[in-house]
Amino acid sequence: MPSQQKKILFCVAGVLSFVCALGVVSALGTPLWIKATFLCKTGALLVNASGQELDKFLGQMHYGLFHGEGVRQCGLGARPFRFSVFPDLLPAVPASVHINVLLFSSMLVVLTLVAAAFFMYNAFGKPFEALHGPLGLYLLSFISGSCGCLVMILFASEVKLHHLSEKIANFKEGTYAYKTQSEKYTTSFWVIFICFFAHVLNGLLIRLAGFQFPFAKSKDAETANVAADLMY
Repeated sequence: MPSQQKKILFCVAGVLSFVCALGVVSALGTPLWIKATFLCKTGALLVNASGQELDKFLGQMHYGLFHGEGVRQCGLGARPFRFSVFPDLLPAVPASVHINVLLFSSMLVVLTLVAAAFFMYNAFGKPFEALHGPLGLYLLSFISGSCGCLVMILFASEVKLHHLSEKIANFKEGTYAYKTQSEKYTTSFWVIFICFFAHVLNGLLIRLAGFQFPFAKSKDAETANVAADLMY
């Protein structure tokens, strides 16, 4: 492939990585990862509510990795509330899983910025082999994409398997009991997904620039070595 086209492909990949890093940084600070609705079971059972009457006992909230807010309803009007994960909810949330989500999110930001720098260096500089060349680009794209995938898996497990929304709704609520009715991932979660997809796309851009996948290259080299051994 002509050198000019390689520069264009690497520039596109570099800009894409930089935008992804900015997107992840902004996503980390927003309370827009999950939107959930929850039912006040205690109030609904007391009045034997059904049908549209249940709307008076439905609350909702949205939250992220650090903070969130919502409204509780138990038939006596709305009660707004706000919360912070650190340090308010530490006794309620699965701390080890949540810290791993933050750890891999931080790694995703750092590695994505490094990948952006490497793409620009390969576009305009004179990279040498090893980690500064195509191997380093493949490696960074793979590790960054893996971090993004782990962030989504860990956060989804925290929400679904550990019933995070229900724990937040019931936190320090001695009188009423709440049960989650629905949950959906919102903007910030899908930013992580787009970033993961962007790293997959970057891997394809490297291949389009004319560089073989590392495993395919090593396999061809191994075949050549076997052929040389047979000749001698």
